[in-house]
Amino acid sequence: MDAPHTGHPRRWTILGVLVVSLLVVVVDNTILNVAMKTIADPRRGLGASQSELEWAINSYTLVFAGLLFTAGILGDRLGRRRVLLVGMTLFGLASLASAYAQEPSQLIAARGLMGLGAAAILPATLSIISNVFDPRERGKAIGVWAGSVGLAVAIGPVVGGALLEHFWWGSVFLVNVPIVIVGIIGIIVLVPESRDPAPGRIDLVGVLLSVAGLGSFVYGIITGGESGDWTTPDVWGAILLGMIVLATFVWYEARSDHPALDVRLFREPRFSAAVVAVAAVFFAALGVLFFSTFYLQIVRGYSPLQTGLLFLPFAGAQLFFAPRSAAMVTRYGPKAVCASGLLLVTLGLGAFMFVTTSTPVWVLLVAFFVQGIGMANVMPPATEAVMSTLPREKAGVGSAVNNTMRQVGGALGVAVLGSVLAQVYRSQISGQLAALPDRLRDAAAESIASTYAAVANAGPAADAILPAANRAFVEAMHWTAAGAALTALVGMAAVIRWLPRQSAYQPTVPARHSDESHGDESVEATLAEVS
Repeated sequence: MDAPHTGHPRRWTILGVLVVSLLVVVVDNTILNVAMKTIADPRRGLGASQSELEWAINSYTLVFAGLLFTAGILGDRLGRRRVLLVGMTLFGLASLASAYAQEPSQLIAARGLMGLGAAAILPATLSIISNVFDPRERGKAIGVWAGSVGLAVAIGPVVGGALLEHFWWGSVFLVNVPIVIVGIIGIIVLVPESRDPAPGRIDLVGVLLSVAGLGSFVYGIITGGESGDWTTPDVWGAILLGMIVLATFVWYEARSDHPALDVRLFREPRFSAAVVAVAAVFFAALGVLFFSTFYLQIVRGYSPLQTGLLFLPFAGAQLFFAPRSAAMVTRYGPKAVCASGLLLVTLGLGAFMFVTTSTPVWVLLVAFFVQGIGMANVMPPATEAVMSTLPREKAGVGSAVNNTMRQVGGALGVAVLGSVLAQVYRSQISGQLAALPDRLRDAAAESIASTYAAVANAGPAADAILPAANRAFVEAMHWTAAGAALTALVGMAAVIRWLPRQSAYQPTVPARHSDESHGDESVEATLAEVS
């Protein structure tokens, strides 16, 4: 006789509410990719420098990565529905603040607050799914939840481009507010409260050390790239301080009985290889997407909407191939699939080393598509490798580590590769700016957006600078793409050396459903699949 069904009567409607909550987070990040050039414009946007744009991305990512564990524990302790409501409210208020920011520093601060809201939203949605669905339906529900991420990645740039075609730059953030309101109403009306009767302890020291260390390290890298001078104390001092704080963080976490990041897991080579692969692919991909926006909109002159459409092959490839990757892992093993995925990522990134100011657009589309296929075949086998090399009782922790390292990898990719872009561009363009007044020359050398802004204020005599700026940016792009491709190759080498040839993973038997259930490992494992 079949066991009685233990799912919530409104579980599928509740899942719809949770999907809306997740969509607003993911869509906002992909929308920002096409809005950066407009935000950098001093007339249409905030006149943000390249370093300020990098911080607008990284303030969100660093806060999100640093607080993901803590937010999950708070949900278990205080109530997942309550924490989800707080996260949605914070995200909505921060979106409103971002939309009406008057200067880049306000946008950076608001984006950090958005990261805090997102950190509360993500683990709460997964835990609620575990609570309201019967174990027999939970896999299907998680599939719908994870599939919404791919949908958000695909529609975000197009929606952002359409908004920028007709409205001011703040509309890409303001659009979140009505969606958040609908989500909050749905949560209040439909979502039941649940808690873990034995929640974990919060590692406040570890959280503070990780955020402070990463923040200082990223600040030094971004500042060095912006100024072009790595010898000043505020550059090397910040980098050194960040490394010391991060080393202290590792030392402290290795001795803690309730670590925010269980660094002892990295003693297992196969686990480390999988995490390195994830961090490397996001380091490379997000750094390249950062410069691609400026290349498409400034060098090639595409509109924000056209740029969003050009990103569709990248998102579409992931949406199509990611669900099929698991079958490939079953047939060929995690090492072969993950290494092949990283090779495709390397080829897609390497193609940008040969792009010129007039490369046919179909070449770019193919490069984005190949890169998307590669990424779709890195995450599932890497996640599977994490799950197969850890005891079942540590499956959820391992997945959360995987997700955190991905966010950190993306943040460092934007910072490091963005600094390479700025450094090479400055060295290439500085000698071409003699026609500009002294007061504009230094600012114009910072980025291609700054060069275009300076030329607009200098009169027609400086128009000859623009072709040189385009060539300088493409040269900088070549170096940045080479660094990204090399990083992907390092990840591939780690996979080939240490990832297992065949999977050792045995699916866990779902725990009996309970209103107080903490969630099984399969639910928490999907943390590593969220963008």
